[in-house]
Amino acid sequence: MTIGNREFQVEKHTYVMGILNVTPDSFSDGGKFNDKEKALAHVRQMVEEGADIIDVGGESTRPGHKQITEEEEIERTASVVSLIKSEFDIPISIDTYKARVARAVLEAGADMVNDIWGLKYSTDMAGVVAGAGAVCCLMHNRSQAGYSNLMEEMKDDLRESLAIAQSAGIPRDKIILDPGIGFGKTYEDNLEAIHKLGGLQELGYPLLLGASRKSVIGLTLNLPVTERLEGTLVTTALAVMARCAFVRVHDVAENKRTIQMAEAIRDGWKMDDGRMQNG
Repeated sequence: MTIGNREFQVEKHTYVMGILNVTPDSFSDGGKFNDKEKALAHVRQMVEEGADIIDVGGESTRPGHKQITEEEEIERTASVVSLIKSEFDIPISIDTYKARVARAVLEAGADMVNDIWGLKYSTDMAGVVAGAGAVCCLMHNRSQAGYSNLMEEMKDDLRESLAIAQSAGIPRDKIILDPGIGFGKTYEDNLEAIHKLGGLQELGYPLLLGASRKSVIGLTLNLPVTERLEGTLVTTALAVMARCAFVRVHDVAENKRTIQMAEAIRDGWKMDDGRMQNG
């Protein structure tokens, strides 16, 4: 898969998407990076720590979030994306479900659209992505939880998003799927979705897991958002074992190390005449 000017070996490796929220109210880091200089400094840190993609968000999508206008979202994100592109040679994703925002930020230099509604919120989104030749990440989401068979219904819902993408002419090699941890799911649903993540591989597209610091971790460990690193790293290790192509995270360096170790266990070593050999 090509995103921007980089090739990603999505069947062989798990890549890190670093989160940059230029918002005042995101659940984990709201207000920390909504100044351009602070945002640029954080991108520099993530790049130095090994981020493969930067995901820029201008509107919080946490439960109970307040929707902002398209104009405000564009104002928050487009100039930041342009600035990042002028400073760093790294693919940029825009985290939005609004077609007008996506169009403006793609024009500002973004390479990918990360849509939490899987092309189902804005009827123009699929056409915007196709017209720009951009990559898209289609997330599973519902307005409320309630499943008879979680994984089968998730797959059916994602197939609906894929059908929209196909109708708009988005090539299959420009599509990533996301199980949508924390969106339209109960606590138990989120645990099951992570546990059975590999089952989504049958859809035939690269997978992205975004569980970093989310409430499923906080509820399990009874910890505030600032103390959820270890729980996040467990989900990243599980993503590697499920052969996810990407993880979307706040803490780049720690997750990169986790991926390296998990991939070494999964792929890198085997027993040969009683000795460990690089496989």
